[in-house]
Amino acid sequence: MNTETTNIIEVTNVTKRFPATEGGEFTVLDKVNLTLGAGEIVAILGRSGSGKSTLLRCMAGLIAPTAYRGKPLTGANPGVGMVFQSFGLMPWLTVQDNVELGLRARGVAPHQRADQALKAIDVIGLDGFETAFPRELSGGMRQRVGFARALVTEPDALLMDEPFSALDVLTAENLRREVINLWSRDDFPTRTICIVTHNIEEAVQMADRVVVLGSNPGHIRYEATIDMARPRDRHSEQFGSYVDRLYQALTGKEPAPVARAATPAGSPLPNASVGGMAGLIELVGRYADGRDLADLASDLSFEVDDLLPLVDGAVMLGLMEVDDGHAVLTDDGKRWNTGDIDANKHLFGHLAEQRAPLVRTICTGLDKSDDGSLRVDFFRDLLQRSFPAQDLRAQLDTAIDWGRYGELFDMDSTGEELIRTKELAANEGPAQGRMAHAE
Repeated sequence: MNTETTNIIEVTNVTKRFPATEGGEFTVLDKVNLTLGAGEIVAILGRSGSGKSTLLRCMAGLIAPTAYRGKPLTGANPGVGMVFQSFGLMPWLTVQDNVELGLRARGVAPHQRADQALKAIDVIGLDGFETAFPRELSGGMRQRVGFARALVTEPDALLMDEPFSALDVLTAENLRREVINLWSRDDFPTRTICIVTHNIEEAVQMADRVVVLGSNPGHIRYEATIDMARPRDRHSEQFGSYVDRLYQALTGKEPAPVARAATPAGSPLPNASVGGMAGLIELVGRYADGRDLADLASDLSFEVDDLLPLVDGAVMLGLMEVDDGHAVLTDDGKRWNTGDIDANKHLFGHLAEQRAPLVRTICTGLDKSDDGSLRVDFFRDLLQRSFPAQDLRAQLDTAIDWGRYGELFDMDSTGEELIRTKELAANEGPAQGRMAHAE
C-alpha cells in the first residue's frame, strides 16, 4: 500500500447530540478528534452504546458534522464506501444490480456500470454469481456483495460497521484475511480503511491503529499503534500483549464509581440483570485473587464486550472492583456471593438504593407520595428528556428488576404502578407481601 501521510478524513472536535423523546437532548459523542490517513487501517473499538457507529456515520456524511480532505461536509461523503453489519442488499435485485446501485446513483452510463461492477465482483471472489439473488447466497457471500458494492466506486475510504459480526466464525475469519490481502495489493483503489468493532482480537489482527472510545458520552480514551507485520500470528506474545493492553483500556475504571449526588441521567444503569450479576460474582469469586476479564471472557467463549454491562452493574453497586482489566470482589461482593437468600436481598436492596441513582430516585418518589405508590408513567416522563425511547425502557426495566429483587418496591397487578415494599406489606399482610417478592 501507499504509505503517504495525507489525511483522507478529519473529525475535528465533533460533538453529536440527538433529540430525546418529546423534548430535550442526549449526547452521543463529545469533542471527538480523529484522522484517517492514507495507507492505514484504523479500528474503532468500544463498548456497546459508546457511539462507534454514530462516529462512522459522521465520517460518511450520513450524519453531520465532519470534514473530508479539509472541507466540511454538508451531505453524503463522496469519497467513501460503506459496508454494514446487516448486508443491506436489495432482495429483488441480482448481485450485479446490487453492486451497480452506487454507480447508478452517480449517473454512470449503463455499459460503464456493468464493466465496473463485474470487475468488483471478480475482485471480491463472486465471479459466476452475477445473476444470483441475495436469497440464493450464504451469509458470507452476501457480505461479499456488500464489499463489492462499497468498492465499485473506488472510494478513498472504506468504512465498515462491524462487517463480520453477523457471520459464523470461520466465514468471518476468511473474509478478514481476504480484506487484508486486497489491502496489500498495489492496485487496491481504497486509500484508507476504518472498521468499527467490539472484537479486540479483530482490531489487533486488522488495524495499524486502534482507537478506544469511552462511554456516556462517547469520547476517545485511548489510542494504540499496532506495530506488527502482516499476516499477524494470534498466538504470538506480541499479539497477546496488544490484546491485553486494549482489554485494560476497554475495561478500566471508567465510568467512575457512582457518588451519592449522581443523577439517573448522568449515571445511567447498565443493562444488567440481578441473575446475570450473580453469575458473574460467582465466577470471579472462585478465584481468591480475582480474575482477569479477558481470561474470563475467553473461558466462556464470549467477547469481553458481552461481560461489560454485568461488570458495570457490579462495580456501580460496590460488589466488585476492576483495575486494568482485573476484577476482584469487594467485601460486600463476597458477602453477596456466600449469603442466604434473605441476607442477599437485604444487602442488594441497601446497595441499590444507595448507589444506583434511578433506583434511589424511585424510592425517594415513593417515600414522598401520600400512599407509597406512583405510576410508572411518572418516572417515564421524568426520563424521556434524557434517554431515547429504547434506552428509556431499558433503564426502567433494569431499575424495576433491581428494586423488586432488593424488596425496595414492587409492581401492582396492572403493571402500571410501583408500590413501596413497606406499603405493600402493610396493605396485603405479611404472608401475601412475602409471596409478592418470591418471583
